[in-house]
Amino acid sequence: MKALVAEGRLELMQVYKLLQYVRNRDKAQIEKMAQLGVPNLINLSEPQEGLSALHQAAEANDGNMISFLLSQGALPDLQDKAGCTAAMRAATLGHYGIIELLGSKDADMKAVDLEGRGVLFYCIYPTEDHLHCLEAALKSGADVNNISYKGKPVLVLACENAEECEEMCIDLLDKGADPDNADEETGRTALMEAARVGAVSLVRSILQDYGKVNDIDNNKCHAAHFAARGGFLEVLQLLSAYSADLGMVSADGNTPLHLAATSGSAECCRFLAQRGCNPKLKNEEGLIARLIAKNLGYKAAMKEVKKAETLYGKYVEGGETNPNELWALTVHDWSYEHEESLRNSFEIEEEGDDEESHGPMDAICKNTFLSVMTDSGAPADAEKLEKIFAAHDKKRTGKMNLNDFFKGLEYLQKAFVAMSYGPKKKKAGKGGKGKKKKGKFFMPFPICAIPPDQVERRSDGGPPHFMIEKYHHFTDPNRFSRDSPPAHPIVDDSFWYMKEPEKAFININHCVKRGDLESLSLALSQAVPVDVKDRFYKTPLMTACSSGNYEVVKFLIGQGADVNASDQFKWTPLHHACHAGQVKIISLLIRSRADINAVALNGTTPLMRAIESCRPACVEHLINAGANVDTQNSKEQSCLDIAKAYGDLRIVNLVEVKLRDSDYVKEDTPQGKPAAAKKKPSLDEASASPRTLTPEPVATKLLRKDSVIFQNARIASGAVDRQDITYVPKKPWGPPVPKQEGQRKIHPGKTDLKEASTSKQ
Repeated sequence: MKALVAEGRLELMQVYKLLQYVRNRDKAQIEKMAQLGVPNLINLSEPQEGLSALHQAAEANDGNMISFLLSQGALPDLQDKAGCTAAMRAATLGHYGIIELLGSKDADMKAVDLEGRGVLFYCIYPTEDHLHCLEAALKSGADVNNISYKGKPVLVLACENAEECEEMCIDLLDKGADPDNADEETGRTALMEAARVGAVSLVRSILQDYGKVNDIDNNKCHAAHFAARGGFLEVLQLLSAYSADLGMVSADGNTPLHLAATSGSAECCRFLAQRGCNPKLKNEEGLIARLIAKNLGYKAAMKEVKKAETLYGKYVEGGETNPNELWALTVHDWSYEHEESLRNSFEIEEEGDDEESHGPMDAICKNTFLSVMTDSGAPADAEKLEKIFAAHDKKRTGKMNLNDFFKGLEYLQKAFVAMSYGPKKKKAGKGGKGKKKKGKFFMPFPICAIPPDQVERRSDGGPPHFMIEKYHHFTDPNRFSRDSPPAHPIVDDSFWYMKEPEKAFININHCVKRGDLESLSLALSQAVPVDVKDRFYKTPLMTACSSGNYEVVKFLIGQGADVNASDQFKWTPLHHACHAGQVKIISLLIRSRADINAVALNGTTPLMRAIESCRPACVEHLINAGANVDTQNSKEQSCLDIAKAYGDLRIVNLVEVKLRDSDYVKEDTPQGKPAAAKKKPSLDEASASPRTLTPEPVATKLLRKDSVIFQNARIASGAVDRQDITYVPKKPWGPPVPKQEGQRKIHPGKTDLKEASTSKQ
């Protein structure tokens, strides 16, 4: 039922006011407007989307308001401009309680929108709430065979999403949905869509509901084509159990075997070749299945198809008798699928004939076998069933073993039965040959990370310390921009009248990599330790050294970062800087008193890491700074061995020269006399020594506020009682990045076009 659209200014204003009252749940005002407003106001809709008061309440999941509106005369079947009822809008959002309420109020669940889609079309979403919506709509009489005006049945739509909505499809089948309805545009049925996604339970339900197994779509594709393309062996076995023709050819000349070779599924190729697919048939491109598998590099599938070609030439083209007839394979697949029900039927039949027998049946007579198989709908006539019984009753006792029948080994070869497609068991080794030689053992190396329960969190329950607040420079875009920033931060008073952005937390090491000094400064001002470690034991200084961000390294050292901190592998920031080959950072760390001979967990020193980086400048700088070249790592490799392994002749020469110099010094030292104790150099001598590049540490100034004389002088002058009028900004000041500078940070290798043009001129 189409809702009446408001016309004229009075109706329009009252409709919008009514929708506002419905949104605010003001029942008193709604009742007053329904009584005193324009006639039939409760059923009027706004002109944009055709939204009425009932639609508004359904979208808000307000059951009380819907009951109130219905009591005020609202019609439950009103439709908006797209033809959607309140139930459809509720189903889209998963409000199953609203659908149950509207169903109890006699809402028409068979109504369709402008495209012919009923409420069930709006329930096909992969959530539990939408599943409840579908169940509630089905209880209220929704049409399970609803077909849109484009020709798509609701069951086919559900089966297209069967990978996530399989339970919905089964519910539709249980409520009587016709599995043979096909999409008019593609010709695909629900069985084809279920086979395409490999939904085994859904395919079984469709086939048990007597769905047509040999239907084809507009491209003459069979359900087996879709199952073979996805490599779904269980779906193919189900189709074979229900007498599907697995050898059908599509419009492009492909059989399911061609598509199985495309997917590379060797088991599917073997099954399809055994169940009637011609392995020597060419498609429109002139390719057989083996060539397709060969071109795509699927060796296992190519091997199976080649075996099938040999058997096809032997039995079909050669004229020899095939011991595995196609009807026998169909009977075996059918019995394997219906094993449980057949056992129950055999047991009931035998108990009726022999009242003294109790327990599970292992042997049955011929009459029982023939009657049960015929009544159960076996895909074979009585003559073929007698052949199967005769193959099991070789001693002519009139009995057959039921377990042997379900195995199928008495009338089929082992490679053709269903049990041959299960997981292969490893054969036990023979006793006479002794034990197999074990392969080389590789010790797994787990990722060393701090366990989540040991991560230290903030005292207020916030995120861990290594997750810091991201600095947001927000300003009024109508007044300032990157091209026209404020003359001074105090001029920008945007934060007094604009809404402050929500806090966002980011890993401190991500800020280090990006060079976000503003966020780092904000974190340090909030008492975040400068040497805080993330889950992988890395401090910000280590990350800055490994990423080569000199400015951040300089900033962190100025904030008191520990230059000799180590991670779980005992790597110091100097190790990371040498590994990255950053000469400037190495020099800065050495000037900041970093341990130049720090030893890592595997015995490597910063000099070894610099050698591995193949940067001669780094190696020369460390050697000149006094790095020891005689050390060895845990593999007993010296610096010279590592340099030769990496093959950089420049570094090899540097290390060899240093080793020769050290050997020359040792030779000059008298061997009979002990070496004289080294005199501790004075500050002047150390500063004048040209060998070491490490300067004297900067002496920290004594804070004047800690001086007693200074404090006494302040008390005498009355400075202590003065009122502090220092201006403290509401937000920390961070200069906005100009547009050109921001572009250079993003693209450091590119220059501005205007600058390039001016330089050319």
